[in-house]
Amino acid sequence: MATALISLAEYLNTNYDPDLEYVDGELVERNAGEWDHGRLVVLLGGWFGQHEEEWRIQTASDVRTRVSRTRVRLPDVLIVDQSAQPPVVEAPPVLCIEVLSEGDTVAATKRKCEEYRAMGSQGIWIVNPMNRTALHWADNDWMEVSRLEVPGTPIYLETASLWERLDAGRPNPVRGAE
Repeated sequence: MATALISLAEYLNTNYDPDLEYVDGELVERNAGEWDHGRLVVLLGGWFGQHEEEWRIQTASDVRTRVSRTRVRLPDVLIVDQSAQPPVVEAPPVLCIEVLSEGDTVAATKRKCEEYRAMGSQGIWIVNPMNRTALHWADNDWMEVSRLEVPGTPIYLETASLWERLDAGRPNPVRGAE
């Protein structure tokens, strides 16, 4: 069965619940909904929210971000310059973060992140709650790091504190523990 294509204008003028991404005329669902994904999005948003004035940024999640003429993505966490407040982000974000969910692959997420890079985003991170790793795009390659940073800015995040907060209150904090 063929997928019906819609125009970008129709997509931008329609609300979906949950929102969908737009890729070359097709609507694309995202994996989400489990605890670790949602919790990490909130923890990341809280961290950046605390530093908005200091770092002169604004933090949001799931905001339509036009990465090219025919594609609109919804980064899990998005950081923009303090002065930006667009309904659809079209200027390069300071930082785009994707949090992996069950069913996501690192390879597919890296391909999506290439779109953020192509639009000129300064920072791109992939956070993986399943194996407690974080990747950051730097020097034309992905690097697994324990301190995430955005080049040329004061923006950073120590991943140990993120995993500690994610695991707080769990009887068996290590995923897969009996």
